[in-house]
Amino acid sequence: QVQLVESGGGRVQPGGSLRLSCRASGLTFRWYVMSWYRQAPGKERELVADITDTGDSTTYADSVKGRFTISRDNRVNTVYLQMNSLKPEDTAVYSCNAKGLSVLGNYWGQGTQVTVSS
Repeated sequence: QVQLVESGGGRVQPGGSLRLSCRASGLTFRWYVMSWYRQAPGKERELVADITDTGDSTTYADSVKGRFTISRDNRVNTVYLQMNSLKPEDTAVYSCNAKGLSVLGNYWGQGTQVTVSS
């Protein structure tokens, strides 16, 4: 069965950094576009960043561009989100998503909490 497991969340002070990881199993990882989403209480889920199957192209939400970096290591079926210069408004549950072609499916991790507070 396909499984995505996030790790690395926690509580940090404004200006701090965190590195999230999402390890996938049960799928051919290199066939999937990987993305990070986040959802804060009372707000809609938003796309934070995504990365193509080969890792040769990335996109970012305007609110995180220049501070966050998405990367992947297809050798270990893992996608990362390096988050620097964190702000209180970055507080949210961050979820990992794997999107393949229609027949390959679309999968989500359980999410990990990131809290930025003094």
